[in-house]
Formats: sequence, structure tokens, C-alpha cells
Amino acid sequence: MTKSQDFTKYMTDMMGQFPVDTSAMTEAFKTQAAFGERMSKIVLGAAEQSAEIGHKWTRETLSKMGPMAELKEDPSDYAKAMTDFASASAEVAAENMAAYAEVAKKVQMDTVELMMAAGKEAQEDATAAVKKATSEAATATKKAPAPAK
Repeated sequence: MTKSQDFTKYMTDMMGQFPVDTSAMTEAFKTQAAFGERMSKIVLGAAEQSAEIGHKWTRETLSKMGPMAELKEDPSDYAKAMTDFASASAEVAAENMAAYAEVAKKVQMDTVELMMAAGKEAQEDATAAVKKATSEAATATKKAPAPAK
């Protein structure tokens, strides 16, 4: 049985001949991580506000159900209690849907703002990387020996 050759040393030596500046990748990672953190704050804030609205809505609905559960003397009082509950529920629903809409509007505005800032940062990073690459290429060209004639 033949043993396969280990190419690890050859690959390491070959890759060593191609120096790579990883600072651009490091900066890109940091920028992406910062973007993720800011986006997470927006999302988590919206989720928290939505949970609070939902909790408040549930409490209000349950508190308005009390009169429906009370004993009534006249059967028509049950119909009145149901009508009052339906009316109050519609009012509470409108208020809470407006609150949800405000949360959504804020998330939308914050997200657009974040995307605009991220686009600007990405453009600045790309410009810096191109300038650096151009500078390095110019330096390497100057150091290169002149071709033989």
C-alpha cells in the first residue's frame, strides 16, 4: 500500500509567496459586526415595544370582559353588555393598532437611517482600500527592475 504524500509544507510555502494584507478583511468584519449590533438593537427594541402593546391590549380586553360575566336581571342586559364590550374592544383595537403602526414606522425610519450610514461606511472603506492598493501597486512598480532591452 502506498502512502500519500503530505502537501501541507508545499502549500504553506506556496501561500507564503503570496502575501495578503488581512487588515481590509478585519475592518470589513468589524464594520459588519457593528452593523449587526445596531440592527439587532432596532429589532429588539421593536419586539419589546410590540410585546408591551400586546400585554396592555390583553389587560384592557380582560378588564372589559368583567361586566359581561356579571349576573343580569333582564336578558336584554346581556345583549347590552355584549354591545358595550364589542364597542370598547373596537376602540381598544384601534388604539393598539395605531401604537403598532408607530412602532413599525419608527423601525422603518431607523432601518433606512442605518442602511444609509452603512452604505456610506462601505463606500468610504472601498475608497480607502482602492487608494491603498493603488499606492502599493505604484510602490511595487517603482521598485521593479527595468526590463532588459
